[in-house]
Parts: sequence; C-alpha cells; structure tokens
Amino acid sequence: MFNKTKQSEFYTALVNKDPNYEGQFFAGIKTTNIFCRPTCPARKPNPENCEYFKTPQDALLAGYRPCKRCHPLALPHEASTLIKKLIDAVEAEPEKRWKDRDFRAIGADPSTVRRHFKKRFGMTFVAYARARRMGLALNNIRSGDSVIQSQIAAGYESGSGFRDAFSRIMGAPPSKNKQQTVLSADWIDTALGPMIAITDDTHLHLLEFVDRRGLEREVERLRQRRNAAIIPNKTAITKSITKELIQYFKGNLITFKTPIIYLGSEFQQTVWEKLRTIPYGSTWSYSDLAYSLNRPTAARAVARANGTNQLAIIIPCHRIITKDGDLGGYAGGIPRKKQLLELESNNI
Repeated sequence: MFNKTKQSEFYTALVNKDPNYEGQFFAGIKTTNIFCRPTCPARKPNPENCEYFKTPQDALLAGYRPCKRCHPLALPHEASTLIKKLIDAVEAEPEKRWKDRDFRAIGADPSTVRRHFKKRFGMTFVAYARARRMGLALNNIRSGDSVIQSQIAAGYESGSGFRDAFSRIMGAPPSKNKQQTVLSADWIDTALGPMIAITDDTHLHLLEFVDRRGLEREVERLRQRRNAAIIPNKTAITKSITKELIQYFKGNLITFKTPIIYLGSEFQQTVWEKLRTIPYGSTWSYSDLAYSLNRPTAARAVARANGTNQLAIIIPCHRIITKDGDLGGYAGGIPRKKQLLELESNNI
C-alpha cells in the first residue's frame, strides 16, 4: 500500500504522463476497472478514482484488466504482438485454465510464452491468466457489489464470462442449490498487502494474502469440503479479524482471539495447534516442530502440514525457518515472511 504522499505524487505523474515513472507504479482506474501505465494518453479521472499498484499482478488481483490504449503489459514504446494476442484470449475466455495444447492451438510455443512473460513481468502467462481469473472473483468480494454490477464493471456484456470465472472459484450461486452452505468473503487491506477472509457467522475458515501461491486451490478445497458457495459479505467475524489485524500490524497484538475452524486431517490440525504455541517473536525449525510433537522423524510430514495452513498469521507458519537459520519457504512470499518476523521481533 502506498501512503497518501506517494499517491499524490503518482497522480501528478499520471496527469503529466511523466515517463520517469514508468515501472514505478501502475494506476487502477475505479470508474472503468482498467489499469494503466503512468504515460497513458487516456483522459485522467479524479484523484479519488485512482489507486496504485507496484506490479501488474497486484492490479490484476484487485480486479483490473489491462488498458487497451497504453498496454501496461508491453514494454514502453514496444508493442508485443504475442502479448496482445494472449491477453485478448484471456479477456475473451477469462475462466479458462491454460494448457500447453492451448498455446499451440493459437500458433504459440509454450516455452516461448513462458519466457516472454517471465522476462518482462516477473510472472508466467499461466500466472497472469490465473491472476486475472482470481481478480474477477476477488473484485466482487472487494467491492461488495452485486454480481450483476460486477459483471458489467468487468466488461462482460452477456455476463456469462464473468459468471463462469466467478463460480469456477467461488461456487455457483446459492439459489441454484438450496442445500448449499453459504460462506461470506471479505477483502482486508493490510500493511503487507490485501488479504481475503472467508467466514460463516461464527468462525473464520480462511485468511490468506490474495497473491498467495495456490489460493485458488485452497478456496476450491474449502467450498467442496463445506459444500458451500461463497458470496461477498461482511460478518461479525470478518469485522473482528480486521480489527485484530490492524492491532497486530501496529505491534499491539500478540494473540488472536477471533474464533477459527480448521479444514484438515487430524495430523494437520495437531501441527497447526502446535504452531500456535510458538512464542511471538520466536522461530522454530521443522525439526523443532517435529520433536515438540514427539515425531522426531516426521519433519517432512510436518513441513507439508505447515504448508497447507489456510489461516495465515493466526497460525504462524511464518515462524518456521530452516535448521541452519535461513528463512526457508513461505507461500505469501519470502519478503513478506521477513517483514512479519521483523515486526514481531521488534515488538517483543
């Protein structure tokens, strides 16, 4: 998240089409649901209708699609025919999950596509398509608007493309299946990036950073296990965890009290409960965690359970590091893990 000073600076750059800001930010235009480069020639909106992102992926996950005038996914002053072709293909069929055969069907070599996107944007094309697909679902949650309003904002006149992309991830609308459980999802802005919270009326089921690797699979697993559809909505539980996260990032909260519910095997739940006993500001290794469970030879199984945690920060898997002191992995990204550990160590 950029502070107000930076936002004002970026808005001035956007209005002046300042080329010195290329690569420093991407501007999301709330009134059109597109994101632009700083030098976009399009008419500029009012400041309150702009928000700013560090990367194209951040903008995609917030529900924005690339501007067709300034082509934010092409290098400055360079129009890539391949990139344009692929982006148009995603917009035409946003719910599609791309395979190698799909690239060949449009005359593109899969390895070339991966290399092309990775070099320019730090993500593969498949990651781009996934972010766009997730963005369509998350935008509905983020804004709290009705499905109809969101599908119009997303640019799908018939609504079918939007509905397919949304229901593929969040489940069919409850009206289509009266027996479904209904879970509520909300978007939470935090100091380390936006998170998604999914709850029922009494418990928190999922809390993850929206750019987490595998988030789409996690949501799908949750709704299948609960036979649920997920709708945009605020509950007392989302309000509770939002307040607690604010205090946590200020360094004023050590223990979360929002009621949670686990989605996992008995072994996984045992690992997650033990993770919650790691003191604030401390770190353990996978071996430490395994020994604490009286399973000294189960470090690999413990690591796998650690990686399937669906309640980021509350179940503090970020406090697990390697035996030699390296940070190890983290689904939310190593820079974010480092910042979480620094936040806690600085506020003991």
